[in-house]
Amino acid sequence: MTELKNHNLIRTDFSEILFEKRPCLDKDGTPVDKLFTAWIFLNNPKQFNSYTTAAIKEIILAFRQASNDRSVVAVVLTGVGDKAFCTGGNTKEYAEYYAGNPQEYSQYMRLFNDMVSTILLCEKPVICRVNGMRIGGGQEIGMACDFSVASDMARFGQAGPKHGSAAIGGATDFLPLYVGVERAMMSLTLCEPWTAHQAYYYGVITDIAPVLKVDGNFIPNPMVNLNKITDEFGRICFGTMKTGEALSQAKEVMSKAETDLSMLDQTVNMLIAKILHTFPNCMSKTISEVRKFKLEHWDKNKEGSREWLALNMMTEAKAGFRAFNDGPKDNREIDFILLRQLLAEGHEWNEELHNKISPQYQTATV
Repeated sequence: MTELKNHNLIRTDFSEILFEKRPCLDKDGTPVDKLFTAWIFLNNPKQFNSYTTAAIKEIILAFRQASNDRSVVAVVLTGVGDKAFCTGGNTKEYAEYYAGNPQEYSQYMRLFNDMVSTILLCEKPVICRVNGMRIGGGQEIGMACDFSVASDMARFGQAGPKHGSAAIGGATDFLPLYVGVERAMMSLTLCEPWTAHQAYYYGVITDIAPVLKVDGNFIPNPMVNLNKITDEFGRICFGTMKTGEALSQAKEVMSKAETDLSMLDQTVNMLIAKILHTFPNCMSKTISEVRKFKLEHWDKNKEGSREWLALNMMTEAKAGFRAFNDGPKDNREIDFILLRQLLAEGHEWNEELHNKISPQYQTATV
């Protein structure tokens, strides 16, 4: 037999992420000999799986390794724990290192762009296993994937204009393709999150799985559709109660529930089993053709977006990330009205302005 060549650029030991090869499961749940799924975990649960500079580099290398592995059928990108898939870039690192340093953030964004491009160019189908919040840059790398299977407790959205940035790390390129311009505009500008059920209805994700158990039985997310309690579970639990009463009841149900991600994993594995039963080359070609719609916008905009985001680190991003990182837990946003008033008066972006609009300043002067 011909000796196979190794096409990986380097060997690496992962420390910021987890990388596992798991046996592929057939449709009946039995392991398939010599075929695997590559699982890539963001491993920062204490900070909602936000990615650091070091983590981005490892994600790129992990995808390259999985893409080149002949035994890998599909790649699963997910996060550790049950609270968050990913909430984007690490705001502590942003606030303490990149804020006010556009030349450094420009190099960081080069790595971020490479991460998104690596996902889009992976030679295997990529599944985003959404085990919790998918917000900001987490939403962007999630939408770069080919499929998304989500916990029904997950939430989806952007945070840019609320925290000093713009969702131009892929979201403005990808989200209109999923949901249309109007809904994309609402999500990208107002930063109001969608539930997993909304995301499924809008076409952002492929499938949903329940993750809460009460008395050993899976139940749907009790917080969904409180304004119109019409589903069977809602009628059983809430009857004709008003929304306020239903909300209290939902919270009570959640307090008694345990989280179990086994159904989420089962749904992911069933999707992979379906992929397993296709011609690999035809599957790869079909996926690459569909990816062209994302790549058309991404490749056209990513460099200009990188340059703007770097320069923005001198003004709104500097203010927003420092406010989020340093502000009190109940107030991590700047005074938006005061900022607009000061800018209307022609105030320049300097330390005086930063201090005036920061939540720390507002707290200190109360």
